[in-house]
Amino acid sequence: MISYNTKDWFTFIFRFHKADTFRTLFPIMIAIGIYSGFVGYMEVEYWQLTEKSYIKNITIMHGMLGFVISLLLVFRTNTAYDRWWEGRKMWGALVNNSRNFALKLAVILKDEKDSHYFKKMIPTYAAVLHQHLSNEETSQQLFDGVDLEIDHHLHKPNQVAKKMFQKINDLYDSKKISGDQLIILNAEIQSFTDICGACERIKNTPIPYSYSAFIKKFIFFYVMTLPFGYSFSLGYYTAPVVVFIFYVLASLELIAEEIEDPFGGDANDLPTKKIAENIKKHVAELMP
Repeated sequence: MISYNTKDWFTFIFRFHKADTFRTLFPIMIAIGIYSGFVGYMEVEYWQLTEKSYIKNITIMHGMLGFVISLLLVFRTNTAYDRWWEGRKMWGALVNNSRNFALKLAVILKDEKDSHYFKKMIPTYAAVLHQHLSNEETSQQLFDGVDLEIDHHLHKPNQVAKKMFQKINDLYDSKKISGDQLIILNAEIQSFTDICGACERIKNTPIPYSYSAFIKKFIFFYVMTLPFGYSFSLGYYTAPVVVFIFYVLASLELIAEEIEDPFGGDANDLPTKKIAENIKKHVAELMP
């Protein structure tokens, strides 16, 4: 995750970070600039359409569609941010549940070997969950036509949770914990699995294809028709204006694409590895 000062306007405006959409869109912006300049040149120098030409009224269409596309992009970015924030809440819950689990075990367990076992396994679950969510195959589990070899790719977070529950059950069988304590500790382990399932839901359920494809097509055809309407009033300045409009619209879509999967390796994704390391440190403090 990028560390920055939210009040430093100068840095935001004049610094290009590697996560900035300008770098990604630059080749397309050059192509659109050439296309817009060509259309503007043809209209100004050769076509010279009259004041009564109906093609001038295309700006009316741009005005109406501009309102529609702005609503679509607002909904798109809000939906993507909700997914990013939900992922952050799930990992925040994992931090709290790991602490609570470690606190209860630190008080309940009297055997140093048992404490050492959970001191190792609790942060292991967070680390394994980080790797699981970073794996590309996790995002493809619900895709049509994708056949993953399940037998050769065991669900690692489930395996860790199973070992912890097995250890808790062994402690009960050996009379080291009571039945009430078994129920309390079982609920803590179940909360880990619930968090894993919520994160998987975000990871393997992207925005519906038809909706994402429609927005991209809408932006493309909207931008491609802009030079025909604005060349009459802007002349050769149509090229930079159209390029800037495309940059704004396409950047919003790119930002939404990046944050809708908060468990990847992009600069704006959640620092799940760092959170897992913090869990390890906190558990070590509670279970010395």
